[in-house]
Amino acid sequence: MYMEIHQLLKQGFSKTKVAEKLGISRSTVYRYLKRNPESMADWIRSTKTRRKKLDPYKNLILSWLREHPDMSAAQVLDWLLEKYSDLVVSESTVRLYVRNLRKQYNIPKESSPRIYESVPEKPMGSQIQVDFGQTEQFTPDGRKVKLRFIAFVLAHSRYKYKEWLDRPFTTRDVIQAHENAFRYFGGITDEFVYDQDALILVSENGGDLILTKEFQSYKEERNLKVWMCRKADPESKGKVENVVKYVKQNFAKHRLYYGLDAWNEAGWKWLERTANYKVHNTTKKRPVEVFALEKQHLRPVSPISDNTYITKPFDTSITRTVRKDNIIWYKSNRYTVPLGTFQKTKQVYIETKDDKYLIIRESKSGPILAKHRITSGKGKLIQDTSHIRDRTKGIDTYIETVASYFSNSNKAKQFLQEIRKVRQRYIRDQLQMISKEIKKHNQELLDKALEECMKWQLFCATDFIDMVQYLNRQNVSSVNNEKRQIDDLKQFNYLSESVSQTKAQTRDIQEYVSVLEGEIQ
Repeated sequence: MYMEIHQLLKQGFSKTKVAEKLGISRSTVYRYLKRNPESMADWIRSTKTRRKKLDPYKNLILSWLREHPDMSAAQVLDWLLEKYSDLVVSESTVRLYVRNLRKQYNIPKESSPRIYESVPEKPMGSQIQVDFGQTEQFTPDGRKVKLRFIAFVLAHSRYKYKEWLDRPFTTRDVIQAHENAFRYFGGITDEFVYDQDALILVSENGGDLILTKEFQSYKEERNLKVWMCRKADPESKGKVENVVKYVKQNFAKHRLYYGLDAWNEAGWKWLERTANYKVHNTTKKRPVEVFALEKQHLRPVSPISDNTYITKPFDTSITRTVRKDNIIWYKSNRYTVPLGTFQKTKQVYIETKDDKYLIIRESKSGPILAKHRITSGKGKLIQDTSHIRDRTKGIDTYIETVASYFSNSNKAKQFLQEIRKVRQRYIRDQLQMISKEIKKHNQELLDKALEECMKWQLFCATDFIDMVQYLNRQNVSSVNNEKRQIDDLKQFNYLSESVSQTKAQTRDIQEYVSVLEGEIQ
């Protein structure tokens, strides 16, 4: 590794490219480059003799492996942590250590592989096996498209049928595909074999199959005998599993996708030309030739009473769920619908036009809700400007309302518009703060605060609130001073009044006359 790194660097590769070519991290490249050949050789020698982290537990792990040869490294780690809770070791370290112990002490990991046996061929007309598959195809312009298909195969003749969709299947799609397959085969078999797919089965319930509501109704309508594979047991329907693999490898691989209709058309031709014509590897017969005999044993396809199951074959008009933010998903992208659509209907119908436009309708044949150009890529939001809420209307009305609390509403609107410029993202919060404050004070104080904010260019709700509170404190202080002066004046007036109302003591004039008369005598 050390020599390869140096050789690649000499050839002109960057350190990042060297790491990619050798399958190591860049930090490993840098760490190796810090060492000269001598120190590298010393380090390698030390790694061969160094003590491993799990060596103290070697005998214990060996005893577990010898007693339980099928024990996994993950279980070894769990048992170690159970006995030694303070042990810190990664699962990869334990896995490597256990692997080396197995090699060193010849303790192969035991397994119980499934034993297969050949099964007798099914009688003619007895069984159809059904399964799903998916592929990713490239378009001529290099775009990648995910396609899904459902495959049917007659168990006796190996005669096949398949259908493709460019979206996930629904239960109704599955039912429609069954009807198309019956028309293709010209009849119905006695038994149908499926995986435990959520489109068909709700629960196995210990053998009592609980099917989805739609498929249960269809099963009763068509009198189908359904046989479900057990979980994690795809081999029990190996014939159709091989068909799914065959479709992917022989038909879909390297084929360019030109649209769903052309793709399905090419698929049916492939069935006639290859899948149902070439000699089958197991039966050594052509499926088309054996099917000519098996077809006589199929149950006739009678008209179905519930026409809700039957739609025009491969109708491109399908439903989509409207999300609460009034968008639908189509091919991993989001497309808008008019505001309020979610409140009116939870589902809309979509169809494509020339594989270029996506048309969205409220009902299958109703008026068009939206029309978008289909966009390549994934995770994109495709918006129609008419579907976007005009948020300025609400803010403008809010500004009008707040400005009406001031004497000069025009000046107030000018002030609030300036706040909107400075605090555009938080204008609603700013207006709420101002609105809450103006309800606490009189108009005169608000007008004065507005004048001061405009004068000093304080375009912020908190500045306006501070100004209102400052002026309010000034007013309170002024009122208190005035009250104090009035109280002093009242006190002075009280004293003056008391003095003016004080009367001197008076005596009768006769007293003075008698005194004077006495002095004269």
